[in-house]
Amino acid sequence: HPKDTDALMATSDDVFYWPQMPKDVVIVGGGYIAVEFAHIFHGLGAHVTLLHRGNMILRGFDNSIRTGLADEMLKQGIDLHLNCDVSGVERQGERYVIKTDSGQSFECDLPLAAIGRVPNTEHLGLDKAGIETEGSGKIKVNKQYQTNIGHIYALGDVTDTPELTPVAIKEGHVLADRLFGDHPERSVHYDNLATAVFSYPPIGTIGMSEEDALKNGHEIMCYTADFKPMKHQLSGRDERTYIKLIVDYKTDRVLGLHILGLDAPEMVQGFAVAMNCGATKADFDKTMPIHPTSAEEFVTMRTGTHIKP
Repeated sequence: HPKDTDALMATSDDVFYWPQMPKDVVIVGGGYIAVEFAHIFHGLGAHVTLLHRGNMILRGFDNSIRTGLADEMLKQGIDLHLNCDVSGVERQGERYVIKTDSGQSFECDLPLAAIGRVPNTEHLGLDKAGIETEGSGKIKVNKQYQTNIGHIYALGDVTDTPELTPVAIKEGHVLADRLFGDHPERSVHYDNLATAVFSYPPIGTIGMSEEDALKNGHEIMCYTADFKPMKHQLSGRDERTYIKLIVDYKTDRVLGLHILGLDAPEMVQGFAVAMNCGATKADFDKTMPIHPTSAEEFVTMRTGTHIKP
């Protein structure tokens, strides 16, 4: 609890020990944690303000998905401020005031910093063992997760691999198999890494964004669909689903698949298997749709936009 320390802002860990439900929350950040906690607190009934220094939340995700979620957040009543740098935080009694470089002030009873973390390696004595690290504290390893000291290994978030729980678990299994299971050939495949953001609505994504595909020189076909899910046709909720398929124009291989909408994480896990098997748009087209589902939209899209890098 920040009130019990000299800290002026809480972290996502601290939130679970908060003794009472806050009425006003200010979250600083624009990544997974910032967005997910914005929806958690909003869903619990707090007024949520999200301050992000960038021009759009969720850097690295497909731009259509990013802007689509931002629109949904604003529609729900989350107070979203972009291009907004925090210049200071002050405690005023039981409340906190967050000031920005544009002169705006936001008062709240829970300020949450969700601006990323650095590896907690500072006090491990790595320098005494001669282990090399980068400026942020990340431990340098080779493809076998071996540090520059041959008998010492590191994996997970303290290295430069994607900071996702399943990635660390998979790396641990692979390293254990190599060292103790007589399987030196085992490796982790980081291509087509599926991930989800448990926002509301949630995001599921795998492969290249439209922007990355073009930046990497791919000539693409881009297929999109924007619709209200059947469930919300009945409930009357003003919430839509947006999907996008990025296809290599020359090879027909699916490069990226992105979903913003109901059940997106569940959908993308299954499509991840197909993409790791090298699925093409023709493979999607010959797959029979399951009706009525949102996922069927991925196998019924016929008209795309041809885009050159």
